[in-house]
Amino acid sequence: MTENNIRKLQQTALWLKNSYPHQPEIGIVLGSGIGNLSREIEIEFQVEYSRIPDFPVSTVKGHSGELIFGMMSGKRVMAMAGRFHFYEGYDAEQVVFPVRLMRLMGVKTLLLSNAAGGMNKDFKVGDLMMITDHISLFTFNPLIGPNAELLGPRFPDMSEPYNKNLIEKARAAALRNRIPVREGVYAGVTGPSFETRAEYRLLHMAGADAVGMSTVQETIAAVHMGMDVFAMSIITDMGIREEDNVITHEEVLQAAREAEPRLTAIFKDLIGSM
Repeated sequence: MTENNIRKLQQTALWLKNSYPHQPEIGIVLGSGIGNLSREIEIEFQVEYSRIPDFPVSTVKGHSGELIFGMMSGKRVMAMAGRFHFYEGYDAEQVVFPVRLMRLMGVKTLLLSNAAGGMNKDFKVGDLMMITDHISLFTFNPLIGPNAELLGPRFPDMSEPYNKNLIEKARAAALRNRIPVREGVYAGVTGPSFETRAEYRLLHMAGADAVGMSTVQETIAAVHMGMDVFAMSIITDMGIREEDNVITHEEVLQAAREAEPRLTAIFKDLIGSM
């Protein structure tokens, strides 16, 4: 990360700290069609991305584009209603800029959500999948380039990108709410085209249960900065299936909206248990 980008990051953090006097404990990133979770936050301050200095602006349908600060389940949270993707034309540093900003604001725990295509034949559309590991070989690593010791070590360990303690707490939250959940490996790809049949088969053979166009770069940046990460996918389509394989973004958003109340219930309970 260049000195100029570090300076921008610090200046943006200072701008937000001057606008919001409290220190958030938990960061939340809301994926495609999952923005309604923000309604569960007792909002203390919110600001559109376009008003924040040096902050990217989301261009994807289903992402509203606001930073939200407030209380949720008794904890102070900082939530992104709309994330950034490599396929929008942003470089990897821009994609993870908000995650790094969260850490500078004081966030120690990051909760990620996304819409993903299922490849495990036991899954079905609408399932929730806790991410236990990921495959990031098909995405651009956000740590490429000069390393800033301010952010983390040159070679961060990624043997446990998703915190086992948070996964256990989420299992308990799902059980308390009587919500069935899956667990599996998430493969990150660049998009924006959905995968071909052959690509779905390849990713599944590589060990992935679901595939999406986000999350892994954010996770890498968060782990680099010493944050604990939990991530959950909504399975919005099935990539490996016998019938017609045509997938549209509108169908993905609809499936995400229908499953969102269950994801929200788990996130609220999980935050309360921290």
